[in-house]
Amino acid sequence: MKRLFAAIAAASAMLAGGLTTPAQAQKDLTVALVPGLTTDAFYITMHRGAQHAADALGIELLFQGAPDFNPTLQVPVLNAVIARRPDAILIAPTDKVQLVEPLRRAQDEGIPVITVDTFIDDGQYQDGSGPGDFPLSYIASDNVLGGRIAARALAEGIGEQGTVYVSNVKPGISTTDQREEGFKLEMANYPGVTVLATQFNDDDANKAASQLQAVLARNPNLAGVFGANLFSAVGAANGVRAAGKSGEIRVVAFDAPQSIVNDIEEGLVDMAIAQHPAEIGYYGVMTAYAHLTGQSVPIAIGTGFTVIDADNYGDPDIAKFIYSE
Repeated sequence: MKRLFAAIAAASAMLAGGLTTPAQAQKDLTVALVPGLTTDAFYITMHRGAQHAADALGIELLFQGAPDFNPTLQVPVLNAVIARRPDAILIAPTDKVQLVEPLRRAQDEGIPVITVDTFIDDGQYQDGSGPGDFPLSYIASDNVLGGRIAARALAEGIGEQGTVYVSNVKPGISTTDQREEGFKLEMANYPGVTVLATQFNDDDANKAASQLQAVLARNPNLAGVFGANLFSAVGAANGVRAAGKSGEIRVVAFDAPQSIVNDIEEGLVDMAIAQHPAEIGYYGVMTAYAHLTGQSVPIAIGTGFTVIDADNYGDPDIAKFIYSE
């Protein structure tokens, strides 16, 4: 994906420059946030950030989603949200192809769409090409870069020698596709590291754990694994524990709920790439509000991430980025 991310500081200045105070805000504006799923600490934290922005602006925030990250479940939720006629929709699409037409229905109903965390089509919006270029903006972490950082950390952790693999959800999810892409691109710089075939676990930590043990049985010298999302990393860590290989097989996780931090403390996970979901939710609402009140908005806003490991997880400046439920 092309790097179109605007700097957070620039977006903040743009938004702050045109915003009214809560007392001046249009009280009847409603923004809906449709997460990838409602039970994950990442999206719960995103909801908090979005609610903080909504409270500051004096507008209503709807939060409605499915219990699992699945387009079959998300589309009916989206349809129900569209029927409520919010002024704007923020959504983390669960599939970059299958959500195009359902979101086009919102667009056709005159409801502006902003994607958060994940995207549709190729993620390049408002460029006049592709079936999914109609959302106003995409607000997320730079997932390719996050995958690259994970690869560097894992390569260094195994002495730039050994066999590794990616534990991923399934093809077609924009964020995890990009994390795997970045990981493999970066690992190409380490000729002593062999990257095995990706294992897809359907967002099932138990399946990811079983896959770890199966890969280990075929590759007794397995040195490391990159968990491309929460359940992939948790499952990989559990598989390492069950195999009695703690400290021998390095695990790098993408996302940082408390359970992953507990695994870092225990030594099962070596590092976690923490996104900033509260920022994603906050800037999502701010961007929607800016558009609804006549401001121009950036087509992409990149939020940051923080690397958490055994040396820094207790630092308050780092711990604030651990996702909370």
